[in-house]
Amino acid sequence: MNSSLKDKIIVVTGAGGVLCSEFARHYASLGAKVALLNRSTEKITALEKELKEKGYIAKAYQCDVLDKERLKAVHNEIQSDFGLVDILVNGAGGNMDAANTANEYHEINLKPELRSFFNLDSSVISNVFNLNFMGTLLPTQEFTTDMINKEGCSILNVSSMASYNPLTKVLGYSAAKAAVNNLTSWLAVHFSHVGIRVNAVAPGFFSTAQNKSLLFDKEGNLSERSKKIINGTPMGRFGVPQDLLGTITYLVDSSMSGFVTGVIIPVDGGFNAYSGV
Repeated sequence: MNSSLKDKIIVVTGAGGVLCSEFARHYASLGAKVALLNRSTEKITALEKELKEKGYIAKAYQCDVLDKERLKAVHNEIQSDFGLVDILVNGAGGNMDAANTANEYHEINLKPELRSFFNLDSSVISNVFNLNFMGTLLPTQEFTTDMINKEGCSILNVSSMASYNPLTKVLGYSAAKAAVNNLTSWLAVHFSHVGIRVNAVAPGFFSTAQNKSLLFDKEGNLSERSKKIINGTPMGRFGVPQDLLGTITYLVDSSMSGFVTGVIIPVDGGFNAYSGV
């Protein structure tokens, strides 16, 4: 791929995750200097070691994206280690089971022990919303100060298929990712006069460590919910992380997408386009 990302300083939050760790590997392979941010350090420390053994430039930083003081401290460390940040990938996010209802539909006489809309814990909903929305907003506030009027700078937010059509059961996460889409559009306009492009990628259904138990049973067979997903995906399969690499390169590389800002690109095997008929 003919990319101009060589020597660009790229911050990836949530770099310990299945998708964002693959993003980090890809950017490093293109010659970028990659700052790996994650709340826990085990996975990003191993990823740093892996990348350095391949001759790439990367460094792990422990960082909770909801901790403004820690974000500031890590920002200072990155500037000292690499220089001013060129690209921010807001990949930190996720869901919590307690923010989901047990049933797709509310029915009369549901079993009282099942989690219904009426007994969802508001604090858990807030936690999911904060992780996804504030976990995108706060790093953006911190790292974009390096990018003002600097050539070739951009932000990539990681949204979700749930942002377009909320998934049954999945209340908090769906709402939070819809807010990330809205924030992406707002930021794109807000920063348009100072040379910072802001876009997002919306992955469809990917099999990751986070959702494996939801997609497959203990024998590795598709769950009933997975069958519905596959039936609604024209390409007839789950995504793999490599399916995202072309899009996440295009969106951050100004030599490829220099006039593109404020877009959210689905990478979903046609799920969002399919009406079900």
